[in-house]
Amino acid sequence: MDTNSADPLDQLDDAVAAAFRRLVRHLRQRHDAQNIELMGLSGFCRNCLADWIRDAGYNGDKGAAREVIHGMPMEEWKAKHQSPATDEQLALMEASLKLNAEMG
Repeated sequence: MDTNSADPLDQLDDAVAAAFRRLVRHLRQRHDAQNIELMGLSGFCRNCLADWIRDAGYNGDKGAAREVIHGMPMEEWKAKHQSPATDEQLALMEASLKLNAEMG
């Protein structure tokens, strides 16, 4: 935790991990919220969360991290819940990723 940061978010206790777990569990239940839609609206998705836990020190590989977030192996999740992306969804995702890049 960065105790020298001016951002109040950096002052939150690590117990806030409970909020992260709640978010992940929420997304595990909301299969209707497709990753492509999350990317288009917010610039992140379940796979990003898996990358972030690895960045934060999770020791598993990319596949293991995605399994933690999805609650099952990625290929199983895709087969059960992922629908093909539309051109509109892909365009929104690209625009969102551009915003991410501009934000740094």
